[in-house]
Amino acid sequence: MSLAGNILNTGWEAIISGMVANFLAQFIKFARDWRKHSQMNLSVLFSTGGMPSSHSSGVAGLSTSVALVSGFSSPIFAVSLGYAMITMFDAAGLRRSASLQAMALNQIIRELLSPDHRLSATKLKEFLGHTPREVFVGALLGVAFSLLFHWMLLSIV
Repeated sequence: MSLAGNILNTGWEAIISGMVANFLAQFIKFARDWRKHSQMNLSVLFSTGGMPSSHSSGVAGLSTSVALVSGFSSPIFAVSLGYAMITMFDAAGLRRSASLQAMALNQIIRELLSPDHRLSATKLKEFLGHTPREVFVGALLGVAFSLLFHWMLLSIV
Protein backbone atom coordinates (compact mmCIF):
# COMPACT_ATOMS: atom_id res chain seq x y z
CA MET A 1 0.00 0.00 0.00
CA SER A 2 1.27 3.48 -0.83
CA LEU A 3 2.04 6.22 1.69
CA ALA A 4 -1.08 8.09 0.57
CA GLY A 5 -3.10 4.92 1.16
CA ASN A 6 -1.69 4.63 4.67
CA ILE A 7 -2.69 8.26 5.44
CA LEU A 8 -6.11 8.37 3.73
CA ASN A 9 -9.05 8.03 6.11
CA THR A 10 -6.88 7.75 9.23
CA GLY A 11 -6.00 9.91 12.18
CA TRP A 12 -2.84 10.89 10.31
CA GLU A 13 -4.91 12.59 7.64
CA ALA A 14 -6.65 14.65 10.34
CA ILE A 15 -3.39 15.52 12.12
CA ILE A 16 -1.64 16.54 8.90
CA SER A 17 -4.66 18.58 7.74
CA GLY A 18 -4.84 20.54 10.98
CA MET A 19 -1.11 21.17 11.26
CA VAL A 20 -0.53 22.12 7.63
CA ALA A 21 -3.59 24.41 7.60
CA ASN A 22 -2.18 26.14 10.70
CA PHE A 23 1.28 26.53 9.16
CA LEU A 24 -0.24 27.71 5.86
CA ALA A 25 -2.10 30.52 7.64
CA GLN A 26 1.08 31.57 9.46
CA PHE A 27 2.98 31.58 6.16
CA ILE A 28 0.29 33.75 4.56
CA LYS A 29 0.68 36.25 7.43
CA PHE A 30 4.46 36.16 6.96
CA ALA A 31 4.16 36.73 3.18
CA ARG A 32 1.68 39.60 3.65
CA ASP A 33 3.98 41.26 6.20
CA TRP A 34 7.01 40.80 3.91
CA ARG A 35 5.13 42.37 1.00
CA LYS A 36 3.86 45.27 3.13
CA HIS A 37 7.23 46.12 4.72
CA SER A 38 9.55 44.95 1.90
CA GLN A 39 11.66 42.99 4.38
CA MET A 40 11.49 39.59 6.03
CA ASN A 41 10.39 39.44 9.65
CA LEU A 42 10.67 35.83 10.80
CA SER A 43 9.01 36.64 14.12
CA VAL A 44 5.70 36.92 12.23
CA LEU A 45 5.86 33.15 11.71
CA PHE A 46 5.49 32.69 15.47
CA SER A 47 3.22 35.61 16.37
CA THR A 48 -0.46 35.69 17.26
CA GLY A 49 -3.20 37.78 15.71
CA GLY A 50 -3.55 38.94 12.13
CA MET A 51 -5.14 37.74 8.91
CA PRO A 52 -5.92 34.86 8.60
CA SER A 53 -6.29 33.26 12.02
CA SER A 54 -3.96 30.27 12.12
CA HIS A 55 -5.76 28.87 15.18
CA SER A 56 -9.04 28.91 13.27
CA SER A 57 -7.40 27.47 10.18
CA GLY A 58 -5.87 24.61 12.15
CA VAL A 59 -8.97 23.61 14.10
CA ALA A 60 -11.26 23.97 11.07
CA GLY A 61 -8.89 21.83 9.00
CA LEU A 62 -8.73 19.22 11.76
CA SER A 63 -12.49 19.17 12.25
CA THR A 64 -13.21 18.95 8.51
CA SER A 65 -10.75 16.10 8.14
CA VAL A 66 -12.28 14.25 11.10
CA ALA A 67 -15.70 14.62 9.42
CA LEU A 68 -14.34 13.23 6.15
CA VAL A 69 -12.65 10.31 7.90
CA SER A 70 -15.22 9.43 10.58
CA GLY A 71 -18.43 10.90 9.20
CA PHE A 72 -20.42 14.00 10.06
CA SER A 73 -22.58 12.05 12.54
CA SER A 74 -19.68 10.51 14.47
CA PRO A 75 -19.06 11.39 18.12
CA ILE A 76 -15.42 12.25 17.38
CA PHE A 77 -16.54 14.82 14.81
CA ALA A 78 -18.87 16.33 17.42
CA VAL A 79 -15.92 16.63 19.83
CA SER A 80 -13.63 18.13 17.19
CA LEU A 81 -16.33 20.60 16.11
CA GLY A 82 -16.86 21.64 19.72
CA TYR A 83 -13.11 22.12 20.12
CA ALA A 84 -13.02 24.22 16.93
CA MET A 85 -15.95 26.40 18.00
CA ILE A 86 -14.42 27.09 21.44
CA THR A 87 -11.05 27.93 19.87
CA MET A 88 -12.56 30.29 17.30
CA PHE A 89 -14.84 31.94 19.87
CA ASP A 90 -11.84 32.48 22.13
CA ALA A 91 -9.75 33.93 19.29
CA ALA A 92 -12.43 36.47 18.37
CA GLY A 93 -13.76 37.06 21.87
CA LEU A 94 -11.51 36.80 24.90
CA ARG A 95 -8.16 37.18 23.13
CA ARG A 96 -9.51 40.08 21.06
CA SER A 97 -10.65 41.82 24.25
CA ALA A 98 -7.21 41.31 25.79
CA SER A 99 -5.69 42.91 22.67
CA LEU A 100 -7.94 45.95 22.98
CA GLN A 101 -7.06 46.29 26.67
CA ALA A 102 -3.33 46.11 25.88
CA MET A 103 -3.76 48.84 23.25
CA ALA A 104 -5.58 51.07 25.74
CA LEU A 105 -2.97 50.52 28.46
CA ASN A 106 -0.10 51.24 26.06
CA GLN A 107 -1.83 54.46 24.98
CA ILE A 108 -2.37 55.53 28.61
CA ILE A 109 1.31 54.97 29.37
CA ARG A 110 2.36 56.93 26.25
CA GLU A 111 0.06 59.88 26.87
CA LEU A 112 0.01 60.32 30.64
CA LEU A 113 3.38 59.27 31.94
CA SER A 114 6.66 61.07 31.64
CA PRO A 115 9.54 59.40 29.78
CA ASP A 116 11.23 58.57 33.09
CA HIS A 117 8.28 56.71 34.65
CA ARG A 118 9.02 53.69 36.81
CA LEU A 119 6.51 51.37 35.21
CA SER A 120 7.74 48.53 33.08
CA ALA A 121 9.46 49.75 29.94
CA THR A 122 8.15 46.70 28.10
CA LYS A 123 5.23 47.48 25.83
CA LEU A 124 2.28 45.09 26.16
CA LYS A 125 1.67 42.81 23.17
CA GLU A 126 -1.35 44.22 21.36
CA PHE A 127 -2.07 41.60 18.70
CA LEU A 128 -3.35 38.62 20.65
CA GLY A 129 -6.75 37.98 19.14
CA HIS A 130 -8.62 38.25 15.89
CA THR A 131 -11.49 40.09 14.33
CA PRO A 132 -14.46 37.91 13.35
CA ARG A 133 -13.37 38.34 9.71
CA GLU A 134 -9.86 36.99 10.44
CA VAL A 135 -11.40 34.00 12.23
CA PHE A 136 -13.83 33.36 9.35
CA VAL A 137 -11.11 33.54 6.68
CA GLY A 138 -8.88 31.28 8.76
CA ALA A 139 -11.68 28.75 9.12
CA LEU A 140 -12.37 28.84 5.36
CA LEU A 141 -8.67 28.29 4.69
CA GLY A 142 -8.63 25.27 7.02
CA VAL A 143 -11.73 23.71 5.48
CA ALA A 144 -10.45 24.32 1.94
CA PHE A 145 -7.04 22.83 2.68
CA SER A 146 -8.55 19.78 4.36
CA LEU A 147 -10.87 19.12 1.42
CA LEU A 148 -8.03 19.61 -1.07
CA PHE A 149 -5.71 17.31 0.90
CA HIS A 150 -8.38 14.60 1.10
CA TRP A 151 -9.07 14.88 -2.63
CA MET A 152 -5.32 14.68 -3.39
CA LEU A 153 -4.97 11.53 -1.27
CA LEU A 154 -7.96 9.98 -3.03
CA SER A 155 -6.51 10.75 -6.46
CA ILE A 156 -3.14 9.21 -5.56
CA VAL A 157 -4.55 5.95 -4.15
